[in-house]
Amino acid sequence: MPLYEYECEKCGEQFEELVSRRNGGAEVTCPACGSHKTRRLQSTFALGKPGKTASSCTTCCPGGTCGL
Repeated sequence: MPLYEYECEKCGEQFEELVSRRNGGAEVTCPACGSHKTRRLQSTFALGKPGKTASSCTTCCPGGTCGL
């Protein structure tokens, strides 16, 4: 089951939801306020935004070689 990111149009809560392919068009309920007015967001994982790398890690490990 794919994991999708959603935002509630009523309260602004952002959350993740596992959605089966069979229920891909089903309404998703906001866990904070119970609203069905939600929209699927573009996943930051799907966009391939870079995360923290060992070479950019200079605050937690001397020389930036912690292997994260």
